Amino acid sequence: MIVEQRIYSFAPGVLPGFLAAYEAFGLPVHQRIFGRPLGFYTAESGLLNQLVQLWAFDSHDDRSERRTRLLEDADWQVYRGKVKGMVLQQENRFLAPAAWPQAR
Repeated sequence: MIVEQRIYSFAPGVLPGFLAAYEAFGLPVHQRIFGRPLGFYTAESGLLNQLVQLWAFDSHDDRSERRTRLLEDADWQVYRGKVKGMVLQQENRFLAPAAWPQAR
């Protein structure tokens, strides 16, 4: 298993509009193609105006196949049009689980 951590950064005041658009248009497509997310978090300290998403995949090949399906999806294209220009910066990181059991 791999976990993809995505950190999106926004200008002050933009995050609420992005979250509303994501909940209405992006999340349903993400859930349909990616499955159940591990979590969504907003920053309350440190670097603010950020959204962190965590997604689990069986492998890099699994992620690649799902990303291809996502980018080809018509509903995803609608969502991307609604949030175009909102994200200032995006950081992706792949995480591997440690050898001991994970929290649930």
